[in-house]
Amino acid sequence: MTHEAHAAHAHHHEAPARATSTWAMAVQATLHCLTGCAIGEVLGMVIGTALGWGDVPTLVLAIVLAFFFGYALTLRGVLKSGLGLRGAVRVALAADTLSIAVMELVDNGVIVLWPGAMDAQLDDLLFWGALAIALVVAFVVTTPVNKWMIGRGKGHAVVHQYHH
Repeated sequence: MTHEAHAAHAHHHEAPARATSTWAMAVQATLHCLTGCAIGEVLGMVIGTALGWGDVPTLVLAIVLAFFFGYALTLRGVLKSGLGLRGAVRVALAADTLSIAVMELVDNGVIVLWPGAMDAQLDDLLFWGALAIALVVAFVVTTPVNKWMIGRGKGHAVVHQYHH
Protein backbone atom coordinates (compact mmCIF):
# COMPACT_ATOMS: atom_id res chain seq x y z
CA MET A 1 0.00 0.00 0.00
CA THR A 2 1.42 3.39 -0.96
CA HIS A 3 1.85 6.11 1.60
CA GLU A 4 -0.99 8.14 0.02
CA ALA A 5 -3.34 5.14 -0.03
CA HIS A 6 -2.49 4.34 3.60
CA ALA A 7 -3.11 7.97 4.63
CA ALA A 8 -6.45 8.01 2.80
CA HIS A 9 -7.42 4.68 4.37
CA ALA A 10 -6.49 5.92 7.85
CA HIS A 11 -8.44 9.16 7.29
CA HIS A 12 -11.53 7.11 6.35
CA HIS A 13 -11.57 5.51 9.81
CA GLU A 14 -11.24 8.72 11.83
CA ALA A 15 -14.12 9.68 14.06
CA PRO A 16 -16.36 12.43 12.69
CA ALA A 17 -15.61 15.92 13.91
CA ARG A 18 -17.64 17.16 16.84
CA ALA A 19 -20.34 19.69 16.13
CA THR A 20 -20.47 23.05 17.84
CA SER A 21 -22.74 22.83 20.85
CA THR A 22 -23.75 25.83 22.90
CA TRP A 23 -26.18 26.11 25.77
CA ALA A 24 -28.32 28.40 23.59
CA MET A 25 -28.58 25.66 20.95
CA ALA A 26 -29.44 23.11 23.63
CA VAL A 27 -32.11 25.37 25.12
CA GLN A 28 -33.61 25.98 21.67
CA ALA A 29 -33.68 22.23 20.91
CA THR A 30 -35.19 21.48 24.32
CA LEU A 31 -37.85 24.19 23.93
CA HIS A 32 -38.77 22.63 20.59
CA CYS A 33 -39.02 19.22 22.26
CA LEU A 34 -40.92 20.67 25.20
CA THR A 35 -43.52 22.21 22.89
CA GLY A 36 -44.44 18.87 21.30
CA CYS A 37 -44.19 16.99 24.57
CA ALA A 38 -46.31 19.52 26.44
CA ILE A 39 -49.05 19.47 23.79
CA GLY A 40 -49.22 15.68 23.89
CA GLU A 41 -48.74 15.37 27.63
CA VAL A 42 -51.42 17.92 28.53
CA LEU A 43 -53.85 16.54 25.95
CA GLY A 44 -53.30 12.97 27.16
CA MET A 45 -53.69 13.89 30.83
CA VAL A 46 -56.82 15.95 30.12
CA ILE A 47 -58.43 13.21 28.01
CA GLY A 48 -57.56 10.41 30.47
CA THR A 49 -58.68 12.43 33.48
CA ALA A 50 -61.89 13.65 31.82
CA LEU A 51 -62.81 10.09 30.83
CA GLY A 52 -62.06 8.79 34.34
CA TRP A 53 -59.32 6.45 33.11
CA GLY A 54 -56.87 4.91 35.55
CA ASP A 55 -53.28 6.04 36.00
CA VAL A 56 -51.63 3.62 33.54
CA PRO A 57 -53.93 4.20 30.52
CA THR A 58 -53.77 7.97 31.12
CA LEU A 59 -49.95 7.92 31.29
CA VAL A 60 -49.69 5.71 28.20
CA LEU A 61 -51.97 8.05 26.23
CA ALA A 62 -50.00 11.11 27.39
CA ILE A 63 -46.68 9.51 26.41
CA VAL A 64 -47.92 8.33 23.00
CA LEU A 65 -49.33 11.79 22.25
CA ALA A 66 -46.12 13.48 23.46
CA PHE A 67 -44.05 11.41 21.02
CA PHE A 68 -46.60 11.99 18.25
CA PHE A 69 -46.64 15.77 18.63
CA GLY A 70 -42.88 15.95 19.24
CA TYR A 71 -42.15 14.08 16.01
CA ALA A 72 -44.91 15.97 14.14
CA LEU A 73 -43.35 19.37 14.90
CA THR A 74 -39.98 18.21 13.60
CA LEU A 75 -41.55 16.57 10.56
CA ARG A 76 -43.38 19.78 9.71
CA GLY A 77 -40.15 21.76 9.63
CA VAL A 78 -38.09 19.13 7.81
CA LEU A 79 -40.77 18.51 5.16
CA LYS A 80 -40.84 22.27 4.47
CA SER A 81 -37.16 22.01 3.52
CA GLY A 82 -38.12 19.72 0.64
CA LEU A 83 -36.96 16.40 2.09
CA GLY A 84 -39.28 13.49 1.25
CA LEU A 85 -41.50 11.86 3.87
CA ARG A 86 -39.30 8.78 4.40
CA GLY A 87 -36.17 10.90 4.89
CA ALA A 88 -38.05 13.37 7.10
CA VAL A 89 -39.29 10.53 9.33
CA ARG A 90 -35.71 9.25 9.68
CA VAL A 91 -34.50 12.73 10.61
CA ALA A 92 -37.30 13.20 13.17
CA LEU A 93 -36.63 9.81 14.77
CA ALA A 94 -32.89 10.48 14.95
CA ALA A 95 -33.32 14.04 16.19
CA ASP A 96 -36.03 13.64 18.80
CA THR A 97 -36.26 10.11 20.20
CA LEU A 98 -33.77 10.41 23.08
CA SER A 99 -34.86 13.96 23.93
CA ILE A 100 -38.56 13.05 24.05
CA ALA A 101 -37.85 9.84 25.97
CA VAL A 102 -35.85 11.67 28.66
CA MET A 103 -38.43 14.44 28.85
CA GLU A 104 -41.30 11.96 29.21
CA LEU A 105 -39.48 9.82 31.77
CA VAL A 106 -38.75 12.84 33.96
CA ASP A 107 -42.10 14.56 33.42
CA ASN A 108 -44.19 11.49 34.17
CA GLY A 109 -41.86 10.47 37.00
CA VAL A 110 -42.50 13.80 38.73
CA ILE A 111 -46.26 13.47 38.26
CA VAL A 112 -46.37 9.86 39.49
CA LEU A 113 -44.21 10.64 42.53
CA TRP A 114 -46.07 13.86 43.43
CA PRO A 115 -48.52 12.95 46.21
CA GLY A 116 -52.09 13.23 44.93
CA ALA A 117 -51.17 14.49 41.43
CA MET A 118 -52.47 11.40 39.61
CA ASP A 119 -55.78 11.64 41.49
CA ALA A 120 -56.26 15.38 40.89
CA GLN A 121 -59.13 16.46 38.64
CA LEU A 122 -59.14 19.06 35.86
CA ASP A 123 -60.63 21.75 38.11
CA ASP A 124 -57.95 21.15 40.76
CA LEU A 125 -54.94 23.48 40.99
CA LEU A 126 -52.82 20.43 41.90
CA PHE A 127 -53.52 18.89 38.46
CA TRP A 128 -52.24 21.95 36.58
CA GLY A 129 -49.51 22.89 39.08
CA ALA A 130 -47.95 19.44 39.17
CA LEU A 131 -48.12 19.19 35.38
CA ALA A 132 -46.46 22.60 34.90
CA ILE A 133 -43.72 21.90 37.46
CA ALA A 134 -43.12 18.43 35.98
CA LEU A 135 -42.60 19.98 32.53
CA VAL A 136 -40.16 22.56 33.95
CA VAL A 137 -38.16 19.84 35.72
CA ALA A 138 -38.15 17.77 32.51
CA PHE A 139 -36.86 20.80 30.57
CA VAL A 140 -34.02 21.36 33.06
CA VAL A 141 -32.97 17.68 32.96
CA THR A 142 -33.30 17.32 29.16
CA THR A 143 -31.33 20.46 28.19
CA PRO A 144 -27.88 18.98 29.09
CA VAL A 145 -28.84 15.77 27.25
CA ASN A 146 -29.56 17.80 24.12
CA LYS A 147 -26.31 19.76 24.51
CA TRP A 148 -24.37 16.51 24.76
CA MET A 149 -26.12 15.07 21.68
CA ILE A 150 -25.67 18.23 19.57
CA GLY A 151 -21.98 18.24 20.48
CA ARG A 152 -21.69 14.79 18.97
CA GLY A 153 -23.54 15.72 15.78
CA LYS A 154 -26.65 13.87 16.92
CA GLY A 155 -30.12 14.88 18.08
CA HIS A 156 -31.18 18.32 16.98
CA ALA A 157 -27.87 18.84 15.17
CA VAL A 158 -29.31 16.50 12.52
CA VAL A 159 -32.30 18.82 12.01
CA HIS A 160 -30.26 22.03 11.71
CA GLN A 161 -29.13 21.22 8.18
CA TYR A 162 -32.78 21.33 7.07
CA HIS A 163 -33.60 24.74 8.60
CA HIS A 164 -33.64 27.75 6.33
